[in-house]
Amino acid sequence: MASAPVITRIETFRNPEYPLIVWARVHSSDGIVGLGETSFGPDAIEANIHENIADYLLGEDPNKLDMHWDRMAHRFKTIRGRGVDSSSVSAIDMALWDMYAKRVNQPLYQVLGGLSRDRIRVYNTCAGYSYGVKVKGSWKAGQIDYRPDQPYEDYHGFMTDAGELADDLMSEGFTAMKIWPFDKYSNDNNGQFISSQELEEGTEPFRKIREKIGNKMDVMVEMHSVWNLSSAKRIAKSVEPTDPFWFEDPVPMDNIDALAEFRQSTHIATTASEQVASRWAFREMFQKQAMTICMFDISWVGGISEAKRIAAMAHAYAMPIAPHDCVGPVTLMFSVHLSLNAPNALIQETVRAYNATWYKQIVDTLPRLENGYAYPPEGLGAGTELLDSFLNDPATTMKASDL
Repeated sequence: MASAPVITRIETFRNPEYPLIVWARVHSSDGIVGLGETSFGPDAIEANIHENIADYLLGEDPNKLDMHWDRMAHRFKTIRGRGVDSSSVSAIDMALWDMYAKRVNQPLYQVLGGLSRDRIRVYNTCAGYSYGVKVKGSWKAGQIDYRPDQPYEDYHGFMTDAGELADDLMSEGFTAMKIWPFDKYSNDNNGQFISSQELEEGTEPFRKIREKIGNKMDVMVEMHSVWNLSSAKRIAKSVEPTDPFWFEDPVPMDNIDALAEFRQSTHIATTASEQVASRWAFREMFQKQAMTICMFDISWVGGISEAKRIAAMAHAYAMPIAPHDCVGPVTLMFSVHLSLNAPNALIQETVRAYNATWYKQIVDTLPRLENGYAYPPEGLGAGTELLDSFLNDPATTMKASDL
């Protein structure tokens, strides 16, 4: 009987053009390499992977996926909030699953349990080219780094003429979009109050969409957990007449009772939360019926292992999932695999401003997106690899831990 493979090398990659992202690759003795990704807190994540995770994983059998997740999570106390530990475990767990699927010659969705559907509806998060993980330096809520030289500056678009933006998205086949026009009003008072004038201004993009294309576009309200409960309720009441699809992360996730009270205050769906990591945190949210739709980010929640478990928990509560992605191309690929596999997947996030530009500068393959749907990725594992041009870029740095 052949001996089991062992993990021989763990690598991390960073590039200043994408300052908040860390990519991880795990190598095994049988020559298979798995790829993962995470973001935010990159210095600490990279240090954690090499100083702590590598110390545990090197020399281990990579096929023991559940055991490795459990030991990493408890070793590093990854049990509740999103942070360095959960992000580090996420990237490595993703790489181990990618490696495992390649080893058994299957696409990732197949080893997760197979396809539950042939395609999954997607929505466009209306970010600009340099929003989020690509921001260099400090950033505050509502800030727009307008880059008119780039093909899709959708953040600027919804803040100036949301109706025209919605019409343009429809021309590309999208039937759902997400915007966050209220964020900028939270800066002066840390989300403790929003005035009537600010409510009027923030609601205007939703009105413009309805005036331009009626109810042909589902519109999500992103609130980024920046508002206290009373302000979040005021925002909801202001937007409700435009019939939004959901309110996302309306309040900070440190008080699940407040989230549950918000949910009960509106007939519109409440979606939460990319801010939360691990099944233990989600358990309280499920038990208190604090949201209508379960959202998580695979690259922060604990990887594909934990995302799969949380999706199953949501299913037990008759709750759909909507995987988050505003992070990076590898996370998008993993999210599409899970969205195609999970029976209770509702819709998948994507960002056309990223897909059309810098995502293509990092990986060799992205999901096939056509007429508002994502289709099963081809190839083994997650189905994507870091480009040689990215790896050979003089600005790309690599750190390695070897057996």
